[in-house]
Amino acid sequence: MARKLILYISSTLDGFIAGPNDDLSFLEPMAKEGEDYGYADFVSGIDTVIIGRRTYDWVMAQGVEGYHADKEVYVITRSEKSSEGKLTYYSGDLAQLVVGLKQESGKDIYCDGGAQLVKSLLEASLIDEIILSVVPVILGDGIRLFPEGIDSKNLELIGTKSYSTGMVQLHYRFKQ
Repeated sequence: MARKLILYISSTLDGFIAGPNDDLSFLEPMAKEGEDYGYADFVSGIDTVIIGRRTYDWVMAQGVEGYHADKEVYVITRSEKSSEGKLTYYSGDLAQLVVGLKQESGKDIYCDGGAQLVKSLLEASLIDEIILSVVPVILGDGIRLFPEGIDSKNLELIGTKSYSTGMVQLHYRFKQ
């Protein structure tokens, strides 16, 4: 079975993955003791993570230690930087990286954002599935998950879940 690249991400009802100045406070009401919204199960099915540099820097600024240390992590960046263990700073051809990873044996590949990386992957038709957690908030401004100017894509709904917090999780795959 071929590896899939899966975008697993949260957005507001109006399509923002962050507010102005990378503000993610809209996620705070979703924090509920004992509820991870399926994240642990999802992460158990992946062995590789692709993340944009800006998103990675934000995560690290939150004091996260060992970001997915048990996985191969590719931080997509425009600048050359030395790799560290399973963490690779990648500034080469994104499509070449993803196609190569999909051809290797292993578990699925997790795209952890951000918006520019998602746009590039969508433009190259490299994302196979999207698991989108829609947070019941309207921000009105911020960083859009899907910016203007991307090509139309058709998706097939393969699952939904709703939670007591009002969040709804939608699982789609791209139609071939």
